[in-house]
Amino acid sequence: MNQTIHTLNPWLLAGMVSSMIAGLLHLGCVAFGASWYRFLGAGEDMARMVEAGRLLPHVITLAVALILFGWAAYALAAAGQPLPLPRIRWVVLAITAIYFLRGGAGFLIDAPQSGRSQAFWWWSSSICLAIGALHAIGLRQVWHLL
Repeated sequence: MNQTIHTLNPWLLAGMVSSMIAGLLHLGCVAFGASWYRFLGAGEDMARMVEAGRLLPHVITLAVALILFGWAAYALAAAGQPLPLPRIRWVVLAITAIYFLRGGAGFLIDAPQSGRSQAFWWWSSSICLAIGALHAIGLRQVWHLL
């Protein structure tokens, strides 16, 4: 029996896992409430809205989680797992650009004005740049296959 072993791109797999973890952390905020919003740096305004029983923070957070899960699916498809997704090359390129833009922009934001700490912006921006780099390296390796 002759089977071809197909190896998935490890950089894009790491990008997929990173997006999944980020999505799960967002779901954790919805499930566990204001303390998670505070711990993960969503800002005091969001935490207070959650404590007041407002749904808006949860709706926003669920939307972000769904986007991140979608990005994870696209990274997996680009990594080599056949998934019926349209325009994989271009969508993963856009995802990569968004991670880089978010990462870079976070270093330019005035932390006190944003309601979040400088540490939040530096850490989250560094993480976004790292995830963007995972996607960029992997996408460059598989570009010709997509």
